[in-house]
Amino acid sequence: MSAIIIGIAGGTGSGKTTLTRHLKEHFGPDVTVVGHDSYYKRQEGTTYEERVIQNYDHPSAFDTDLLIQHLRELKEGRSIQCPVYSYVDYNRTDQTVEISPTKVLIVEGVLIFQDPVLRELFDIKIFVETDADERILRRALRDVEERGRTLRSVVNQYLTTVKPMHEQYVEPSRKYADIIVLQGGHNLVALEMIMQRIQNHIDQD
Repeated sequence: MSAIIIGIAGGTGSGKTTLTRHLKEHFGPDVTVVGHDSYYKRQEGTTYEERVIQNYDHPSAFDTDLLIQHLRELKEGRSIQCPVYSYVDYNRTDQTVEISPTKVLIVEGVLIFQDPVLRELFDIKIFVETDADERILRRALRDVEERGRTLRSVVNQYLTTVKPMHEQYVEPSRKYADIIVLQGGHNLVALEMIMQRIQNHIDQD
């Protein structure tokens, strides 16, 4: 049985990771998670200061072609070497992580519905929607507490790139979703429905 590929998109801080974590915890080894963030392009010959001010919310920041290639390989039953991105250094590292094919592949990312080729690979497209004020507060807490950013840098990045890119690319991609989930992983009705769909696929084996 070939893998089912589920795309989980939505704005920064919308609850994509929470929803994904619930699914992974519930289904365990039957689920593999691949993050679009892992596929940020490597920035050769740039200083840390130059990397800090890059627009990481534009589609061109990602090596989406590599992600597409890797998903096709996983779908065909082959393992991949997934890149590792450092939020501290604002760059892709020299390390990779081997990911083996499983029955369910979850791809999580802000812009995964923006690319038509990538979008076509998803059997189920889920868009997580949360109020903009709540999203920026969640992002601020995450970036300060987990990624060592200053609050000033988080606010500046949000206003200069995150918000305009959300309006230009992320929000319009909502129309491609099969399922709109309000409040992410906290929406237990939607979570149960998605879990049942995944269980049905696993049981077909």
